[in-house]
Amino acid sequence: MLQFLARRLLVALLVCITVLTFAFALTRLSGDLAISIAGPNSTAADIEIIRKAYGLDRPVIQQFFDWVGRAMVGDFGQSYFFRERVAKLIGDRLPITLTLGLVGLGIALTVALPLGVISALREGRPIDRVISLVALLGQAMPSFWLGLVLMITFGLHLGWLPISGTGTWQHFVMPGTVLAFSAIPALMRLTRSGMIDAMSADYIRTARAKGLSRASIILKHAARNAAMPVVSIAAVQLGFMLGGSIVIETVFALHGVGFLAWESISKNDFPTVQAVVLLLAIIYTLLTLGADMLNAVLDPRLRAS
Repeated sequence: MLQFLARRLLVALLVCITVLTFAFALTRLSGDLAISIAGPNSTAADIEIIRKAYGLDRPVIQQFFDWVGRAMVGDFGQSYFFRERVAKLIGDRLPITLTLGLVGLGIALTVALPLGVISALREGRPIDRVISLVALLGQAMPSFWLGLVLMITFGLHLGWLPISGTGTWQHFVMPGTVLAFSAIPALMRLTRSGMIDAMSADYIRTARAKGLSRASIILKHAARNAAMPVVSIAAVQLGFMLGGSIVIETVFALHGVGFLAWESISKNDFPTVQAVVLLLAIIYTLLTLGADMLNAVLDPRLRAS
């Protein structure tokens, strides 16, 4: 188990280092940062002053290692646009994005798991085809379009839910539902295939021969083995939700990390962009690492892999 954990930790560390390097390099490849900060109407003298003030006159390698050193202690510098510490900006907005992601994942699991089980138990029947068709439509539906439809229907016409803001739990229902729609098809299909494989296994036939009830066979035996791939994909989907929340947060005016990323990109606020990219990469890596650990607990065979 310790060797398995060590290998996964090494892979996670390499992923974070790679993302950190690319996040820094891409901002430098986008052009002269001093010109972007100074603006189009600045003079050469203004640009040179900004270049020295932000340390952009130093070699790129030195800038990179200085940034890495500060990032390791949680110092991501100061935002060019907001004029605040980047760490504080992210700390203030991260709870909104985490709440949105968890709500979206909760809705996705609540819908996808029962549908996947029903589809597997009714394999090849009309209800299986209907559920598969609904999953296909859900995956093809643009998230921004669905968000606008929900806003018009439940926010404007019916008045059931607030359209924007983060004041109450109700503010997260519509954006969480939109996020969930992107994850439901993958979770449902994986649940369906896992249940089909589990129900045809030898140990299920043995359980039937022992006279166990159908509910006991499904819940206690088949569901556990079918859950292992779902755990992994659920962690991946949560990472996608957190990273892809920029569109949903923009549509619903939720001032989370995704909306902060959009503001920073539009304003050429490179310290904030670098920090957001690195943070989301770390969260995504930790989620996949946690999923690997949980799968190893569920299936001891993975520890020897």
